[in-house]
Amino acid sequence: MKIEIVQLENIRSHVKSTVPFTRGFNCLVGGLGCGKSSVMYAVDFALFGDTIGSRSFEYLLREGADSCKVTVQFSQNGSTYKITRGLKRKGKSINQDFEQLKLYEDDKLVASMKTEAIAEQFKAITGLDKDLYREIVWFRQEHLKELLDAKPRDRQTRLDELFGLSDYELAWSSIAQYQRDYENEKRIYEKDPDVTGLEKLSGEYNRATEEFALLEMELEDLTRKLALAKKVLEEADSKLKRLEEKKLAVEELKRKEARLTANISNMAGTLASLNQRIEGKKTIVDNLLQRQTSIDAQMKTCLAKLEQVGIPTNQAIEGLSSCLSMFDDKISGLRAEREATAKNLETDNKRIVSLSEESKCPLCLQSLDEHYKGGLLERITRENLEREQIISRLRIEIDGLQKTKLAASEALATLQTCLTRVEELRNRLNEEENNLKGLSSEFEEKQLLDADLRLQLEEVQREIAKFDLFDVESARLQREQALTQYYVVDSDLRTKQSRKVDLARRLDDVKERIDLAQGKLERIQKISKTLEVLGAIRDAYRSIQPKLRSEFVKVLRNFVQQVLDTLVGSETPMLNVVIDDTYTPFVKSESGTNREVNNLSGGERTLLAFAYRLGLGQLIMQSRTGHGLSMLMLDEPTENLGSEDGSIERLAEAISRFKAIEQIIAVTHSEAFASKADHVVILEKEAGVSKISIER
Repeated sequence: MKIEIVQLENIRSHVKSTVPFTRGFNCLVGGLGCGKSSVMYAVDFALFGDTIGSRSFEYLLREGADSCKVTVQFSQNGSTYKITRGLKRKGKSINQDFEQLKLYEDDKLVASMKTEAIAEQFKAITGLDKDLYREIVWFRQEHLKELLDAKPRDRQTRLDELFGLSDYELAWSSIAQYQRDYENEKRIYEKDPDVTGLEKLSGEYNRATEEFALLEMELEDLTRKLALAKKVLEEADSKLKRLEEKKLAVEELKRKEARLTANISNMAGTLASLNQRIEGKKTIVDNLLQRQTSIDAQMKTCLAKLEQVGIPTNQAIEGLSSCLSMFDDKISGLRAEREATAKNLETDNKRIVSLSEESKCPLCLQSLDEHYKGGLLERITRENLEREQIISRLRIEIDGLQKTKLAASEALATLQTCLTRVEELRNRLNEEENNLKGLSSEFEEKQLLDADLRLQLEEVQREIAKFDLFDVESARLQREQALTQYYVVDSDLRTKQSRKVDLARRLDDVKERIDLAQGKLERIQKISKTLEVLGAIRDAYRSIQPKLRSEFVKVLRNFVQQVLDTLVGSETPMLNVVIDDTYTPFVKSESGTNREVNNLSGGERTLLAFAYRLGLGQLIMQSRTGHGLSMLMLDEPTENLGSEDGSIERLAEAISRFKAIEQIIAVTHSEAFASKADHVVILEKEAGVSKISIER
């Protein structure tokens, strides 16, 4: 996997930024708070959509923004992919905007709007999931030494899970449960009463078989008696049936009588309801007519107001609106005249001031004698008084026209509203009148139907009075006696049959219990053999996990030592790494003693942590996906390294030589570290907004 472009919109200090990356060693360099780590967080969010730790999405969304979006374009196996993901603020909460969630392959949409579908497609493409990415691809600054500082047992458990070794422990524990289950099952079978009392069950089965044969002979005798009782019952039933048919006809007439009575009652209620609705519709029509009269009067008042201000009312609304614009033209003309007069007044006032200060013509600047000067001042003063009177008159005319226009506008607006209401009222009136006609017609139809129902009721009541029930009761008594005799015999027969069924079921149950008991004996033998096999399998799982862990530790030690040798270089003493079965690294001194990580210097711990995580990444990717680590994301990897001893430059130089890793992206504030990169992106912040520039 190689990231090509990251686009950020409203992500922390980024308003709209595009960050390009290339193959090889990439560096994001800039000062504190300029938005470097925001790029790393944005990439993680785009790929997996989850927050870091237990935080909310507040750490991603720019302050004051309601939404944000991240786009990550990357390549894998010759194809180009693009993931877009966004957030939106709703009230005090910030949640994913699933409409922005999309995954493209070569500009073709392959998944959208579902986090699970995107995660499944991304893992199928790259082999990475969220835990694997955050554990071995993205080295966050605060987590670089996390594995080194962990307790040995916690470290072993965590790495066993990443290597897949915990599956053997889980299988070992699961098999133990199976063993316990089988042992419990065996103990239960051995204590089963049917297994221990199998001979007793066989004797019970033989006795039940003899009883079953006697019961079948009794059933044959009862069957003959039941046939005779059935014949007597059928004769009595036939006689009763003929009489009951007559009774049914009468009962049907009674039901018809009840229906007619109910229908007449309902019809009375319906007629009353229709009459009430008719009266209501009449009231509505009267109210609508009154409203129409009121609106007509209001329209006449508006037309009278328009005629008062000189607007002819024998034209459409559009014509009346055009007439209103004439007021604007008059007012504009009067205002222009007033402004021109005021300007002349101002000019002559300046001339008066000029003549008062010196005896020169304000136009030609020639000297004037006192007599001519006094006459000129008097004439100008007189003209100014006239202009002031004109301005006052124009102001009064403008105010009058504005008031007239306002009254006309209000009348026209009211007239337009009335016209709309008149049309609506006319339609409503027609609708209500039609409804009234329909209700009146329905009322007349219901009256005719009510009269017909009453005639039918009288005819039915005459037919019911002709029938007598005495013969039916006598025939029913005879039938009941025959039925009682039939049921006595039938009940006895059914009891015997039920006993036969119960006895047959009992025989089947005993036979089944005998078969099950024999099956349980066979099951006990099979469980004993299975327990022997499970014990052997558990022993195998218990022995294979330490062997596999030992092999992983050997390969891990080689990977870490290779990386560390490259990082340390030839200018400083080499660090010889030893790793035990809990994956705990030590540095072996020249004297042969193991130095714990806590006893190393800050720079040595940083180098060892980096080499350890890189070695783990290569080994885990090989074991989980079948291919090596292709990308690294490093956040401030120069922690505890100094520029004086050249350790920062050596780390950068070593990283640049990791050609086995297709792409390395590092965030740093160190320009010395960034100088070794193949591609450098500079981030600066101006007025709270991150700016991107490409150095090389």
